[in-house]
Amino acid sequence: MTIAHNIETIRQNLPPSVKLMAVSKQVPVDSIREAYAAGIRDFGESRIQEAQVKQAELADLPDICWHLIGHLQGNKVRKAVEMFDWIHSVDSLKLLQQIDRVCGELEKQIEICLQVKILPDPDKYGWTIPELLADLPQIAKSQHLHIRGLMAIPPLGLTTVQTQQLFDRARDLSQQIALQPELNLQMTELSMGMSGDYVPAIAAGATIVRLGSILFGQRIKE
Repeated sequence: MTIAHNIETIRQNLPPSVKLMAVSKQVPVDSIREAYAAGIRDFGESRIQEAQVKQAELADLPDICWHLIGHLQGNKVRKAVEMFDWIHSVDSLKLLQQIDRVCGELEKQIEICLQVKILPDPDKYGWTIPELLADLPQIAKSQHLHIRGLMAIPPLGLTTVQTQQLFDRARDLSQQIALQPELNLQMTELSMGMSGDYVPAIAAGATIVRLGSILFGQRIKE
């Protein structure tokens, strides 16, 4: 099947309210161009260096929206702010404050998702729910960020029911935050759902799904 066919098949199952982001990490530039020709404009990358090479090679496609979805180290914040339109993987108050400061220095505003660990997971970064709730007053003080919502990734090994429950809890947490008027955090986006679990994510209210292998085929294992 072609990339265009895969994209069309997925789109038939997506509500209009859900944005399809193509996860293009470890995907060659030619495949990204195929996805672009099929109408995709949102692409997700995990590593600064890899994304930098691709962005240079795709500079003739100025309307691509680049999303950073991998863990961001503090020493790469400035480069990330320069390169990306969205950062989904903001996983701590310290990192958020550093991004906010750099955005101020560069006179740029950036779209942000707060990465939350709904369940304990030693393999993932992110706030636990209690940590996030405790940090919200400080998060709300950011000056140069558009805080759009939450990003959630299930741990490996969950059943279908457990995965659905996790996505439901992420939605409920987002709604809980949005209902605190003193914070003025709109929380309109839920970035959750990948190739293997995007259907329950959409059922729970995902607004952005991050799909890679189901569009491009299996990548080299990291």
